[in-house]
Amino acid sequence: MSSKNAIGNEISVDEQAYKQPDETELDEDGFEVVDETAEFQPTVDMEIQAKVDANHPDGIAQEADDRIYGVTLAQEERIRAREAELEHISAQAEFGTQDGRAKRTRTVVTEQVRRTSRETVEKTGGRDVAPTPDPRERLSQDELATVNQHAQQIAAKVDGGPSRAAIGRLLGDRIAGGQSTTKAVFDTLEQVKLMPSTLLEVADVPEVPGESVNVSGEIVELWNPSSPAIAQVGLIADDSGKIKFTSWEKSDQKWVKEGDQVQMWSAKKNWYQGRCSLALTYNSRIVFPERDRRWWKD
Repeated sequence: MSSKNAIGNEISVDEQAYKQPDETELDEDGFEVVDETAEFQPTVDMEIQAKVDANHPDGIAQEADDRIYGVTLAQEERIRAREAELEHISAQAEFGTQDGRAKRTRTVVTEQVRRTSRETVEKTGGRDVAPTPDPRERLSQDELATVNQHAQQIAAKVDGGPSRAAIGRLLGDRIAGGQSTTKAVFDTLEQVKLMPSTLLEVADVPEVPGESVNVSGEIVELWNPSSPAIAQVGLIADDSGKIKFTSWEKSDQKWVKEGDQVQMWSAKKNWYQGRCSLALTYNSRIVFPERDRRWWKD
C-alpha cells in the first residue's frame, strides 16, 4: 500500500477539522491511505514519574478537602489565585454599578459628621471647624440679635478662647434647644472658660473645675524660695485678684521678674488650708506676650 497522499487529494486544515473520523480515505489507485504519523504516548518512566509528582506530600495540598486532584501545590495556588481575582473583579463590577451608591455614601458620612460636630467644636476650643447647619438659623430675628449681643460680651470677658462666631454658635444651639437666655448665657460662659484655649481671670481659678488652668496677669511680687527644689515663688495678679504661684526647679521654666506681663499655660492647681495656688510643672509653659510682640516688630 502506498504511504503517501496524492497532491491532488490534499485538503485544508479546516476541512480536516470537520472530517468524520470513520470516513475512509483512498488514494488515486483506490487503496486505503494509512496515516503513518507517529502517535505521541508517554513512556513507562514518564507515567511513573507523573504519578510520583502528583502524589508526593510536598507537591499536593493533602489537607484541603477541595483540592484539585493531579496538580502540584504551585499549580493549584496559581489556579486558586486566578479564581479569587476573577471573583473580586466580578464583585467590584456588581457593587460599583449599584444605583445611588455615591449618594448613600455621602448621606452616611454627613450624618456621622453631624453627630460629632458639637463635641468637635468643644474639644478644639470652639473653632468653626464643623460643617454642620448653624443652629442660629432656627432662631427668630429677636433671638438672633440677643445671641449676637451676648456672644460679643462673652468673647470680651474671656482672654483667648474661641471666636465670637463660635461662641454664638454654642449659645444659639442652647437657646434653639429650649434653654432660657439667662441660663444659656451662663452655661456657655462656663463652657468657654473650660476650653483649653481660654485664659482665665485670676478670680476664676479656684471656681473652675479641673486640675490645670491657663491664667494671664502681672508678676507683682517675688520672694526667696524656701527650698532648693523651688526655682521661683511669688504672686501673679490681674484686675480680679491675685494668686500665689510656684515654679519648680525641675520644671525648667523661663525666668520671670516683677512687672512682667505673662501667660501661664497648664498651671496645676494646688490647695492648702482652703487657699488655691498654682504650680508650674514640666507640662506648664510661660509666655511673655508683650516681649514677643516687641520682638516681632523689631
